[in-house]
Amino acid sequence: MSKIKVGIIGAAGYTGGELLRVLITHPDVEISYIHSHSHKGEPISTVHSDFSYLLPERCFDGVLQSEVDVVFLCVAHGEARKYIESGIFSSQTKIIDLSQDHRLQAHAKGFVYGLAEVNKERIKKANYVANPGCFATAIELALFPLMEYIDSDIHITALTGSTGAGVKPSASTHFSWRSHNLSVYKAFNHQHLAEICELLAPKVNINFVPLRGGFTRGILASIYFKADKPLSYMKAKLESYYQQAKFVKVINELPDVKRVVNTNFCLLNIQEHDGYIHVVSVIDNLLKGAVGQAVQNMNLMCHCKEDAALILKPLVH
Repeated sequence: MSKIKVGIIGAAGYTGGELLRVLITHPDVEISYIHSHSHKGEPISTVHSDFSYLLPERCFDGVLQSEVDVVFLCVAHGEARKYIESGIFSSQTKIIDLSQDHRLQAHAKGFVYGLAEVNKERIKKANYVANPGCFATAIELALFPLMEYIDSDIHITALTGSTGAGVKPSASTHFSWRSHNLSVYKAFNHQHLAEICELLAPKVNINFVPLRGGFTRGILASIYFKADKPLSYMKAKLESYYQQAKFVKVINELPDVKRVVNTNFCLLNIQEHDGYIHVVSVIDNLLKGAVGQAVQNMNLMCHCKEDAALILKPLVH
């Protein structure tokens, strides 16, 4: 079988670099171009230093090729839509957008929402996929199978690493501020809340408080609510829904971020405390929350093994 020809746009960012690291191990992929406006013509290693030995001769491309099988858009929010509207891509090219531009139905324009564990059959048939946000992924995977049984407001506190803010430096990503620090931001109005509510269609309020953590990667979401079913029923529903899932596992002990960093896995734990159901969800924001999920979607769209290039070792210690 011929290789899948892939283009990456926005390859100088965190997601672009992580996507390269995954795709160079993919048995069915040939990387046709690695595009960056700001670094065109420069060695990839000038931005991603590990590529001095992973791809020592490769430079960022300044020209896009229209005839590729799959394009990943690893660009800033608002930029992906411009690329789509430019008409530069072949009608045969499959597009996976890692920005937020096409996640909501009002802006989807033919894009399928790319949460594989919910929309797998639609993704298999799709030409355009909108990758979910990182917070959204952790929260949606925890709640989707349980929504019909929830009869109180949902309360979510979720903590993310600094890579979730992107590669461009800011006051809140500066090492001396972020390290050994913790802060709340965008409480109750984070941009991912819209896609969460659209997918879950809650009949109750979702109260979402995001936090910045003093670490680089990973998300932990702590979620609690009251339900009209006992814990045993709710746990059985989670386990049944994800029984065949490649990358979502319901475990008996509380998960921690280190168990999923550098993997495409989501670990879920469900417990009951004084009448409240408590679900903890952990993912790597750059992998299951972005790049790993994007490659998982590509595998489904191109009829590869769903876990191709995604059997990755966690950074446990």
